[in-house]
Amino acid sequence: MTGIVAQNVGRTSGLIKAAAGGGGAWTLIKTLTSGGSDDDLSFLNGTDDVVLDDTYPIYRFSFINIHPETDGVDFEFQADTGTNTSYNQTITSTTFRATHDEADSSTGLDYRTGEDQAQGTAFQDLNIGMGNDNDQCLNGHLHIFAPSDTTFVKHFMARIASPKDNDYHVDMFIAGYFNTTTALTRFKFKMSGGQIQGGKIKLYGLSDS
Repeated sequence: MTGIVAQNVGRTSGLIKAAAGGGGAWTLIKTLTSGGSDDDLSFLNGTDDVVLDDTYPIYRFSFINIHPETDGVDFEFQADTGTNTSYNQTITSTTFRATHDEADSSTGLDYRTGEDQAQGTAFQDLNIGMGNDNDQCLNGHLHIFAPSDTTFVKHFMARIASPKDNDYHVDMFIAGYFNTTTALTRFKFKMSGGQIQGGKIKLYGLSDS
């Protein structure tokens, strides 16, 4: 038996173990590691064992110790369809953040109108004003739902933790959708200025069985 309590439907107390076969598992698909001077890190379906199709209903990009070359830049992403490389898909999104400085003198919680989009085609910010001190880096997750679906728009949600260039810690919450019913087959991540000089991005797929 696995889990804390065996299946016990009908019991009035205790934890319930999920029915066998009732849940999926994350599968690591691809890891991209910055070589220290990358203009971007991109995942392309069918290239170098990257899978971005209907194999999984949910995909997750995990960002680990992403370090920028330039102070005060934003980490951002966009997507494209087929073999297109314009990375200008239409996005509607919403963004808010919590902040706290190292000196414990200021905190904040605010909606970020400068980082949302309303049918925009720009790269979507995942953080803002990142610091490039040697010990500063970004970590977090971005979830993409059913990117290969040809009926519905493609939703995404992200949560990002990173230091700003003014020594604030920022907890960013981003959500939105790509307003297209065409399958998304490629995702590009980059800084708004300068290069990515360290870190990894891992791509996972979540099965539904």
